[in-house]
Amino acid sequence: MLFSDALYVGIDPTAGSRPMHYAALDGDLRLAALESADLEGVLAFVAGLEQAVVAIDAPQSPNRGLMATPDVRRRYNLRPNGRTWSGWKVCEYELRRRNIRLYRTPADVQAAPRWMQTGFTIYRRLRSLGYRFYERGQEPASRTLIEVHPHGCFAVLLGHRPLLKGTLEGRLQRQLVLYREGLDIPNPMLALEEITPHHLLRGHLPLEGLYQHDQLDALVAAYTAYLVAVKPEQVCQVGDREEGLITLPAGELKDFYK
Repeated sequence: MLFSDALYVGIDPTAGSRPMHYAALDGDLRLAALESADLEGVLAFVAGLEQAVVAIDAPQSPNRGLMATPDVRRRYNLRPNGRTWSGWKVCEYELRRRNIRLYRTPADVQAAPRWMQTGFTIYRRLRSLGYRFYERGQEPASRTLIEVHPHGCFAVLLGHRPLLKGTLEGRLQRQLVLYREGLDIPNPMLALEEITPHHLLRGHLPLEGLYQHDQLDALVAAYTAYLVAVKPEQVCQVGDREEGLITLPAGELKDFYK
C-alpha cells in the first residue's frame, strides 16, 4: 500500500471532563493538525481521511485473562498455576517487566476508568469506519489502527525512562527527542534561551514554543503511526494478538529501561 497522501494521527483520550488532544503528521513529518476536541470532533477528523494510520493512547480491549493461563505463563517462565501478574494483560506485563510503568486494564469494562472506556469507544467507532489493526510483518491497510503507550514510546526513543511528563524538564526532554527524530516542530532549547533573570523574578516564563504534555503524547503517537507505514523496520509490538498489541517506535526493545 502506498501512503503518499496519508496522514499519521495520534489520539490522547480523556474521560470527557476536558477535550482530548490529537496530532496529525504528513509524510514529511510536518504538522497537519495539533488540536483538541471532544470525542465527536476527533472522530469526524479521522473519518474524513481516506488513507491514515491512527494511533490511540489507550487499551484496545479489556483484560482477557491470558496471563492467568498456564501456556502463557510458561512462555515467560512463570509458575503455571501461580497468580503473579495474572491480573495484567500480556502487553502490559511485557512493558512492566522492562521497568516501563503503565496502567492495568481490568476484565470488566464497567470497572475500567472513564478514559479507558472512552478509548474502547474510539476503537469501536473506528473499526466501524473500516480501520483495521496492524500486525508487524503485514502490509498496513489504507485505514490502519494501532495501540500505543506514549510513556513507553518516549522510553524506547530515549533508551531510558523519561522524566516526569508534567514537569518543565519532562516536557523539554520529550519535545527535544521528537525534534531530533525529524518532526517539524519548534526546537525546545530555543525556549530556554528566552528565559531571563527578569522573567524568573516576575514569575513569567515565555514558553510559547513548548508543547503541553498531552500534546506531546499525541505527537509521539502520531510519529509511531508514521513509522508503521514508512519505516516498519523501526517498530516492534508487544502483547498477544488475541488480547491486544502495543506498538513501539523501535526495531528492538532493551531488556530493562533504567
